[in-house]
Amino acid sequence: MRVLVTGGAGFIGSHVVTALRDRGHEPVVLDLRTDPASDVRSPVVVRQALAGVDAVCHQAAMVGLGTGFADAAEYVSRNDLGTAVLLTAMAEAGVRRLVLAGSMVVYGEGRYTCARHGVVRPGPRTVAGLDAGRFEPPCPVCGAPLEPGLVAEDAPADPRNVYATTKLAQEHLAAAWARATGGCAVSLRYHNVYGPGMPRDTPYAGVASFFRSALARGEAPRVFEDGCQRRDFVHVRDVAAANAVTLEAGSREGALTVYNTGSGEVHTVGEMARALSAACGGPEPVVTGEYRLGDVRHITADSARLRDEEGWKPEVGFEEGMREFARAGLREA
Repeated sequence: MRVLVTGGAGFIGSHVVTALRDRGHEPVVLDLRTDPASDVRSPVVVRQALAGVDAVCHQAAMVGLGTGFADAAEYVSRNDLGTAVLLTAMAEAGVRRLVLAGSMVVYGEGRYTCARHGVVRPGPRTVAGLDAGRFEPPCPVCGAPLEPGLVAEDAPADPRNVYATTKLAQEHLAAAWARATGGCAVSLRYHNVYGPGMPRDTPYAGVASFFRSALARGEAPRVFEDGCQRRDFVHVRDVAAANAVTLEAGSREGALTVYNTGSGEVHTVGEMARALSAACGGPEPVVTGEYRLGDVRHITADSARLRDEEGWKPEVGFEEGMREFARAGLREA
């Protein structure tokens, strides 16, 4: 297939391009990094890029928490307007296959169980509680401690920041496009992606990049909260492979199919920082107690659906991936 990869020169997108090429496909890159005029928000540019294309992997997005709500208009423009322009052009061009770079951030907090009340959905954490070091969300019914678990695709969406809101809107747009055109759309809800080529020293990067950048400067990684936040760290090559596998398999016509895309391994942020420091031979992480208001406490994936339905499975284990990441180069934002 000839596949348009928006954001194909970026961190994840460049690995998607490699995975597609290795599997015999012809990737076509549309990315501002390679050509400032290649903006997915431009109908003319997108129509030209879609010429002769069979499918699209839509990776282009503004990511991370950024610098606060001041970025809201830019997030909406790049992520939602860009997606709307792309889908409109795909409808016009008759391109009917889409894989979207989704995100676990659409869930908000992950899955929690109360001993008395079963599965519950805690509300956003308060500034007062976070300032006091109360990082764990309590049961919204009785206030008791909760047990975190794996979140599945049928969990209700509850985006807690601007970026998360735009990622959910992208899925709604893709679902509307699929219904209107009979197209096949898949959203891969990436969990914490890391690996070679992550951007360095930017407020829009992931936590793994923050730690790796600090170690490259000879500094200790600064771990927010108490370091016990649970995450699923998935290697970028595994994510790229998931894009290729789902693109080849197709999906239900006229609908959006959603898949969690994670490693299946649960680790804390503190564990990741310690593993990376050890692999780099750098200083031990420092747990600061600081927090970012838009962050959630625990979010880990149940990726069984992607494994069972598409035959995908992650290949890079946590320890192996951290050792490689410690030696890998980072890219400029």
